[in-house]
Amino acid sequence: MKMLFCFNTFSRIVHEGEHDDKDHEQQYEVRDSHNGGACTSLTVWRKSLLLSCNGFTVIDSKGNLIFRVDNYTGRPQEIVLMDASGKSVLTMHRRKKLGMMASSWLVYEGEVGEDCGRERRCSSTSKRPIFSIRKHTCNILNWNPQHVLAYIYSNASDKRYAYVIEGSYKHRSCKVLDEFRKVVAETRKKEAINGGVGGVTFGAEVFQLIVYPGFEPGVAMALVLLLDQMFS
Repeated sequence: MKMLFCFNTFSRIVHEGEHDDKDHEQQYEVRDSHNGGACTSLTVWRKSLLLSCNGFTVIDSKGNLIFRVDNYTGRPQEIVLMDASGKSVLTMHRRKKLGMMASSWLVYEGEVGEDCGRERRCSSTSKRPIFSIRKHTCNILNWNPQHVLAYIYSNASDKRYAYVIEGSYKHRSCKVLDEFRKVVAETRKKEAINGGVGGVTFGAEVFQLIVYPGFEPGVAMALVLLLDQMFS
């Protein structure tokens, strides 16, 4: 009951705020209609629905629960993105390779066993990762004018990335770009109208995830989860 009340309250507050800000969302729809449809606008809450856990809660513009993440703290070896019913959508494993930096992850579809995080198949599930993500390393010889955060690879062994993430996760201002520099997803701060609804203001814990046509919302949310691990 506590979890249900918590979600209903959050959903109502955010939904009312989005109703006041509907013209802003319509701008996204008009701007991207030539790409085959409107953008998917999700609200991300950096909090689990379970009061005793850490995690994330994601709702759509109608207040429906879309994704959730529960029961992980600190720097876990595994993160599971679930749908509203609790079914595993994507599973992220910290990459296990000698000499490999800690902020490198392999992402699998659905639920996988514990013996993952390697380039080869998971022995218990016979699954291969669908993509991998690696944090950008910055040093005095590696200039970073675009503020690159991470690179996404279609295969764990690829040397050329398929997507790049730029911006600032701290300020919830990130863009995922493909090889042609086209934005496929982005995060931005949640704008609270007139200081918030009923006195509630949105800080860094609540923000928007905009997913453009042709890009999978579940993959976009997985990238958010991994950015949170890398930069929080």
